[in-house]
Formats: sequence, C-alpha cells, structure tokens
Amino acid sequence: MTRPIVPVEWRGDAIDILDQRALPFEERHLSCRTVDEVCDAIRTLAVRGAPLLGIVAAYAIALEAVSWNGDEGVADRLRLAGDALRATRPTAVNIAWAVDRMLKVAEAERSEAPERVRSLLVRQARSIEEEDARACEAIGAFGAELVPEEANVLTHCNTGMLCTGGIGTAQGVIYAAHQAGKRIHVWVDETRPVWQGARLTAWELGRLEIPRTLIADGAAASLMASGRVDLVITGADRIAADGSAANKIETYGLAVLAHHHGIPFVIAAPTSTIDLDSETGADIAIEERDGAEVSAPAGRPVAEPGTPVANPAFDVTPPELISAIVTERGVVEKPYPSRLRTATEARGA
Repeated sequence: MTRPIVPVEWRGDAIDILDQRALPFEERHLSCRTVDEVCDAIRTLAVRGAPLLGIVAAYAIALEAVSWNGDEGVADRLRLAGDALRATRPTAVNIAWAVDRMLKVAEAERSEAPERVRSLLVRQARSIEEEDARACEAIGAFGAELVPEEANVLTHCNTGMLCTGGIGTAQGVIYAAHQAGKRIHVWVDETRPVWQGARLTAWELGRLEIPRTLIADGAAASLMASGRVDLVITGADRIAADGSAANKIETYGLAVLAHHHGIPFVIAAPTSTIDLDSETGADIAIEERDGAEVSAPAGRPVAEPGTPVANPAFDVTPPELISAIVTERGVVEKPYPSRLRTATEARGA
C-alpha cells in the first residue's frame, strides 16, 4: 500500500524527519545531516516510537558511514555514534537492537573498500525499515482477528504510521480491523504529559478516516465501568522475557482497569522489541524526562515555578495483566517466557 503518512525518509546524505513536535498544527520537516542532529531529534521527540527509533538509528549509522572519508578509525567512529544513539532513549530497546545489527555489518566488512561498506550499511538500514513494514502488516493481520465487530477500542499514546516503517503496531491492528470492515470506534487517550494521543493519534486516525473520540486519560475508568470499552490495545517500547511490557506512562493503569472490568488488554509489538536479556520488568530501565513536560506542558506553566516534578516516561505492565502479545510471528499467549523465546528465535534475532 502507499502510506499517506511517511515519518522518515533516507536522502543519501541526510535523513528527512517529519517533526512530530509540530503536529497536528504544522507538517514541517527536519533534515538531519549528522548523528548529533539525529540524537537531538530523538531526545526532543521530533521523532519517536519504538520501531521508528530503530529505523532512524540504523540510518544514523549509515549517515556516519557516508560522511567517512576513508581514513583509519571508521570502526571507532561508528561505535561512538552507536553509543550516542543508545543513550538518547534508554527504555526503547529497538535503538540498541538496530545499532548492534548495523555495527555487525560494519565489522564483517571492515576490510572492504569504503564505498562497499557505505553501500552495505545503507542497504542494511533499508532492510530494517522494510522488515518493519512487513512486520506491521503481519501484526495488523494477526491482531485484527482479536478485534470484535463494531468494537469500541481504547488505545494509548501513538502506535501508527508516525512511529513505524509501516501501518503501525497497536494502531496497525486498528487500521487492519477498520480495513476489514469491522466498523470499529476508537477512544483516544490524550496521553499526558506530551499529548501523543491528542496531537498525533487523533490526527492520524482522522487522516485514515477511522472513527475516533479523544478523551482525557482519567476518563478511561468511567468508560470501562459503563461498558463502553470492548478492548484495550497498546504498543510497547520493551518486552521482558517474562512478558512484562514497558510502555508510555499510564499504560499500567489501563491494564489494571481493564483487568478489573474484565476487558481484554493486548500489547502489539514486533519481536525486535522483545529483550530476552531483561528477565523481568524490574530489569527495564525507565527513562526520566524533563520535569517541564509536566509543570509547563507545551511551554505553558501550570504549576508554581520551582515545584518539584517526577516525570517517568514509561511504566511496566506485569504479564498477568496482559491478555496477549501480538507480534509479526503471531499472537503470543501465556505462558509468555517460552513462547516469546520461540517467537524471537523464529525471527532469527
């Protein structure tokens, strides 16, 4: 399919990024020509979303190789670039996964001519993007089977075309169900404090002509209590070996609410998001972001200057609250440890 929303494009000597900070009011683009510029775009959320961060990180390594003039020390340059990229968003495992994959190519081909190394790294980055697009299609197809006809689906944060190489993860499931004619309606959590739901998901679903209603995060409980939610589906930034899933802050709260009201709670994510080195959710590093996102959202102060702020960007949902995990390899159900390992091994990770 031709995607109506393309968040990132490789330009040969630059990475073109749709600046998500400006949405939904302006569609502006950044042209990143250095790894430092890419890192800044990641840190400031100009580009975001676990799968897309892996794609951007891969292109950033390719960008570093393109700027290499053939002198000695390219391996060190690429490693330093990889370290800088990993440090930008520590919870998102896709960055490290993509960087490691790119560096393996560089190491294997280090004796080749510079032009060949550049070409192979660009090709590998394109492969990572294309694989994610195919993974999104598969996740959408598998996940759509879990969506009832005429369902009211609640989602959190943004998990669509804006943050993947394809149709999306959780939002890809929503898109596939819509395309299948299931006549669904989506409750869109505003997703404080950076408003990814209000700014991005509502905008994206509107572009795709999928019926949606924006709600305050705190409205989810009453909607569930009144029987107006049939399914909750979110993405994940990292999934531990036991099935614990780190995702945008308040995802855990939604899982608790869904469990209390007997509503299925589903995670949709590619197998690149599964981190078998993290045995449980306790092993997942949680990123703490600038407190100004809470005290002055969108740059507008809502708290007295100097008010102490805690701003964890993610929380971890334990496996017992997750009904299923949809990957490109299929729907993974409990027991998660053995089945997540099988799904990851089947992918060749």
